[in-house]
Amino acid sequence: MLKIVLASQSPRRKKLLTLLGIDFEVIPSNSEEIITTNIPEKLVADLSAEKAIDVAQRVDNAYIIGSDTIVVFKGKILGKPLDAHDAFKMLSELSGQAHFVYTGVTVVKKLDRVLQQHQFVEETKVTFSSLSDSEIDAYIATGSPMDKAGAYGIQDDWGAVFVKEVHGDFYNVVGFPLNRFYQEMKTLEPNIFLKSESNIRQ
Repeated sequence: MLKIVLASQSPRRKKLLTLLGIDFEVIPSNSEEIITTNIPEKLVADLSAEKAIDVAQRVDNAYIIGSDTIVVFKGKILGKPLDAHDAFKMLSELSGQAHFVYTGVTVVKKLDRVLQQHQFVEETKVTFSSLSDSEIDAYIATGSPMDKAGAYGIQDDWGAVFVKEVHGDFYNVVGFPLNRFYQEMKTLEPNIFLKSESNIRQ
């Protein structure tokens, strides 16, 4: 079976992929994330593909996984905040409102220098409770919002309590849609999870 490479340095994606019990290595992409469209599904699909293809140029005979996650509120794409002021603005907008999280995943199969690309996009709806200014300030003070799209992490101590409802894949909001990835990969490589599935049964 081909080796598996995660084209991301995100500790959250690495941790989630580890849950599947498969062996993989991490080779971060050097591609620059540039917003070229306002269509969420196309943006995350394009960025995930760029990451996977970038790393595919540096490895042989492997499945390379590229992924990108964005937050969309009322049609506006919320990336990682530029500074604390930007984070406060984002969280104030999300307060008491529903927004959408999109993750694009591109799996590039490279075999004998031939590239085959498989891609999907997952959408999850998230609703926040109303947040006070002091709650937002306290969360920003932890530093956690600064490296996350939409300025929050659903897995954080503070970020978790802000979330009132989740419709869709919880792990998609964390940054990697585990269930969809699991199902899609089984179509590409039926035996890829055989080892981990036997461990579960034990």
